[in-house]
Amino acid sequence: MLVVLVGVAMAVGIAGTVLPVLPGLLLVWGAAVVYGLVAGFGTAGWIAIVLISAIALVGSALGLVLPHRAAGESGAARWSVWLAFAVGVVGFFVVPVIGLPLGVVVGLYVAELARTKQPALAWRSTWATLKAFGVSTLVQLAAGLLMAAIWVAWAVIG
Repeated sequence: MLVVLVGVAMAVGIAGTVLPVLPGLLLVWGAAVVYGLVAGFGTAGWIAIVLISAIALVGSALGLVLPHRAAGESGAARWSVWLAFAVGVVGFFVVPVIGLPLGVVVGLYVAELARTKQPALAWRSTWATLKAFGVSTLVQLAAGLLMAAIWVAWAVIG
C-alpha cells in the first residue's frame, strides 16, 4: 500500500512539473522521504535519497535560472514576466483549461509591446522567453522522472 501511495504522490509531483499549480519536484522528493521514513532507509535508501535530493535541487535551480536568464537575454523586462504570470492567473479562472498558458502569452506580449512599441521586437522577446520556460519545464520533468526512477530502483532493491 505504501508503494502505491508514494507512486501516486510521485506521479502527481511529476505532473506538477508541467502544471504550475502543483508543487512538482518538491512533492516527488517529499514522497521519497516519506517512503524512507516509513519503510526504512538502509544503505540503498540513503544513496537513493542523496541522489534524489541532489537532482531535486539542481532541477529546481535550473527551473528558476533558465527562464530568467533567457528573458534577460531576449530583452524582456522582469516586470513583463511578472505581468504575464498575473494575467495567466486571471486567465486560469476566466478560460477553463487553456486560460493559464493563453494568459501568460498574451500578458507577456502586451507588456513587451507596451515597453518596446515594436510588434516584431515584442514578439521576439516573448517567443524567446516562452522557449526558455519550455526548456525549464522539460528539465524539471526530466528531473522528476529520474527521481522517480531512482525511487523505483530503491523500492525494488530495498
